[in-house]
Amino acid sequence: MNYGQSSSATGFKLSSTPMITGAALIGAGSLIGLAGMIVGGAAMYSAARKWFVELEMPPSEVVKHKWNQTKAATVAGASAWQQHHNGAPARAHA
Repeated sequence: MNYGQSSSATGFKLSSTPMITGAALIGAGSLIGLAGMIVGGAAMYSAARKWFVELEMPPSEVVKHKWNQTKAATVAGASAWQQHHNGAPARAHA
C-alpha cells in the first residue's frame, strides 16, 4: 500500500495546477488591492492636509466655538422649557 494515496478507486482527486493558479491570482489581486489602498490613502492624506492649511481658523478653535454655541443653545432651550411648562421665571445659568 502506498502512503498518501487512496486505496479506493473512487477516491477524491484534486489537480494541483488549478489550485496553484488560483492561489497565485488571489495573491496578485491582494497586492493590487493593497497598492490601490496606499495610493488612495496618500491622496486623501494630501487633500486633508492641504484643506487644514487653508482653513481660516484651526480645527481646535472651530470645536471650541461650536461647543460654546451648543452650551448657549442648551441653556436657552432649558430656560424656555422651564418658563413655558412650569410657569416659573427663567433662571440664568452660567
